[in-house]
Amino acid sequence: MTPAISVILPTPSDFASIATTVGYLRRQTIARRIELVIVVMGERDFTLDRAACDGLWGTQVIQAGAGSHGEPSAAGVRAARAGIVVFAEDHCFPEREWAEALLDAFAGEDIVAVGPVFLNANPGTIVSWCDFVIGYGPWIDPSTSGDQPFLAGHNSSYRRDVLLALGPRLEELLESETVLHMELQARGGRLVVQPRARAAHTNFGRFDIWMPVQYHCGRVFAGERARDWSWAKRAFYAAASPLIPCVRFVRAVRQLRRADPSRPSLGRLAPLLALGLLADGLGQLVGYTAGGGASAHYLTGFEFRRVDFVPESDRHLWHDAAHPGDPAGESAPGVSSPVSR
Repeated sequence: MTPAISVILPTPSDFASIATTVGYLRRQTIARRIELVIVVMGERDFTLDRAACDGLWGTQVIQAGAGSHGEPSAAGVRAARAGIVVFAEDHCFPEREWAEALLDAFAGEDIVAVGPVFLNANPGTIVSWCDFVIGYGPWIDPSTSGDQPFLAGHNSSYRRDVLLALGPRLEELLESETVLHMELQARGGRLVVQPRARAAHTNFGRFDIWMPVQYHCGRVFAGERARDWSWAKRAFYAAASPLIPCVRFVRAVRQLRRADPSRPSLGRLAPLLALGLLADGLGQLVGYTAGGGASAHYLTGFEFRRVDFVPESDRHLWHDAAHPGDPAGESAPGVSSPVSR
């Protein structure tokens, strides 16, 4: 038998860095139909904890370059054995029905990608809430199902053959999945959200990390989007980029109104939210005019081991679930309820 879905989980570190996410995968209702593809970034020794992967369909460990996020993600796609692949992170923890719900949403052949909805796993700081709504605002739980112009990066699922058809462009398109989604739609594919597939995302909780990340995210997006544009088109979008933070701010406020009512008030969130969006807008301005530069490589240093970039009070999210025990048991703290405390 072949697996129903392959979960691609990159890491530049050791197994301990992804153990918590693996624990949540073992708790999936269809765990025995899940293949885990661990992508080790760079030439490094990696020891697989086979006991910690028990209950899954199978696990394979491959190696890829230690550069930006696109290369290991693409390597995982090419190595996967299932027809559906989904990207996972060491700081995003799926509920028990997540994988099953994603598969259920691939009902039509024209559906090429399915995305989950998200809860804020570390809601204790203003920075975390602002990071959460900027990165995942359109898919904050609760969210309605249906077609979307784009889905969440690093956490969505795809038909593997559709990604493979992109050939050597796959690496660059996976640097900014919003650009990938534009490409898939241009080819006639549909992107949908599955509200039954829920995951708790751990966000940056430190201002000194979060602000430069916002800038570099904006630059990577604009640089990838404008890669093949004429200078005239680049100049037009660069001139319009100061409007982007204003438009996104209005959208973010609407999205926050759907979020958990115990979140901080909009009055407390608004100043920092505006500052983060301005940083992203500046990054887009630079990206449209000068390209992505080294921003993708910069971001790689912060996309992994998120436990190092949150306040001490949030680190229990990894420690509490690093050794999940019975994979058929209840979801770990922070995932069974809308927000963790």
